[in-house]
Amino acid sequence: MASEKVRRPRAEPPKGFRDYFGAEVTERKSMLDAIAGVYHRYGFDPLETSAVETVEALGKFLPDVDRPNEGVFAWQEEDNDWLALRYDLTAPLARVAAQYRNELPSPYRRYAMGPVWRNEKPGPGRFRQFYQCDADTVGSGSVAADAEICAMLADALEVVGIPRGDYVVKVNNRKVLNGVMEVAGVLDPADPEKFAHERGIVLRAIDKIDRLGPEGVRALLGEGRKDESGDFTKGAGLSVAQAEVVMGFTTARRDSGTETLARLRELVGTSTVGAEGISELEAIAALLSAQGYGPDRIMIDPGVVRGLGYYTGPVYEAELTFQITDEKGRPRNFGSVAGGGRYDGLVKRFTGQDVPATGVSIGVDRLLAALRAKGRIGGETAGPVVVTVMDRERMADYMTMVGELRQAGIRAEVYLGNPKNFGNQLKYADKRASPVAVIQGGNEAAAGTVILKDLILGAKIAESATLEEWKDRPAQVEVPRGDLVAAVRRMLGQ
Repeated sequence: MASEKVRRPRAEPPKGFRDYFGAEVTERKSMLDAIAGVYHRYGFDPLETSAVETVEALGKFLPDVDRPNEGVFAWQEEDNDWLALRYDLTAPLARVAAQYRNELPSPYRRYAMGPVWRNEKPGPGRFRQFYQCDADTVGSGSVAADAEICAMLADALEVVGIPRGDYVVKVNNRKVLNGVMEVAGVLDPADPEKFAHERGIVLRAIDKIDRLGPEGVRALLGEGRKDESGDFTKGAGLSVAQAEVVMGFTTARRDSGTETLARLRELVGTSTVGAEGISELEAIAALLSAQGYGPDRIMIDPGVVRGLGYYTGPVYEAELTFQITDEKGRPRNFGSVAGGGRYDGLVKRFTGQDVPATGVSIGVDRLLAALRAKGRIGGETAGPVVVTVMDRERMADYMTMVGELRQAGIRAEVYLGNPKNFGNQLKYADKRASPVAVIQGGNEAAAGTVILKDLILGAKIAESATLEEWKDRPAQVEVPRGDLVAAVRRMLGQ
């Protein structure tokens, strides 16, 4: 009887997930450390929360509001409680702020960095697990808190390698948009829930203006829009006159912040909430200007909407203004890498009391991609110095060498594979991007020396060096054993 074939698991991650190796992990950590340094300097404290929250605590604030109970990885416990992996870092913060409100200082300023999970359809460059990097102030209703977050965001971009002129932080206010919607007849101050569905469509439509253009947005404000594939998206059902009021809002930006605010005042008319939003924007601009953050770094832009339903006041977005080439070779602007705003209603879900809050989230993967596009990261990452093994009986000697290098702060390792074939050891060192190989056979041990092979220079010489360059700095030197550390330092240019 034939034995059943063993079914082995496929060696691949689930759809929408990926693995991160060496340089990618190092680059991300380096970038997050630099951002954390800025947040720390501004007086924010780190916070780590569990990756798992109750579904009830997470709430229904996923960006895709058409699927409020979906979009998370959730499961039911034996006691019938539903748990889920966090889909962002803000919902856990709201729970922490409510749970520890008597112990935490108020305002509470925290930053958090870590992976989040979304159970949505994966696509090119769209993963179901990704990193976020957030900073929030909970407990302050002052627009100074919003201005501070914008300034901190600008500083964070510069410290990781996005120079001034290559980014702009755009600021708007949800209250101004609410004032415009009041004038357009889709917001009733006496009944905030009325027209909520239509407002959701309007918000999402405006948020897509860069992608769909004015005509695409106008269609979504009206009866709806059919895309290139033939799929139809139902619109907000606004009349032509109503839609024009909203479209006026999307094109309200002028050459200066003062002119933009004057145009917005015209659009909000007699709306009280609209006027309040404009006053807040004026205050933010004045506070930032006093600290030297001009419109070249932070500017008022009515085009910033932020699709999430929980924003209640100022909203902001960091956009990178330099061009990159897409997959089809076409130039395009890099676009947004961070966004946030004021969300005064989020903690109230737990406490029943209004708790003002504002914060920003940086898209870590997008910012890393931007730094690669700018050539700030993504170069060759040097591997460790590799101490080769010529005589396996003398492993203690090789371990002593590697110990001395490590004590001196030099990244180093002993070759721990089969030492029989020396060529394989050098191939290993090459695969590890090792800058130097340390070699000591019986003859060198007897003479009290070691051979240092400059693997990077050796590769360059093999490619293109002239005889004079070879003589000037040979790719291999023999030095006294006592000079090992100093000689390796010289070779590494330290």
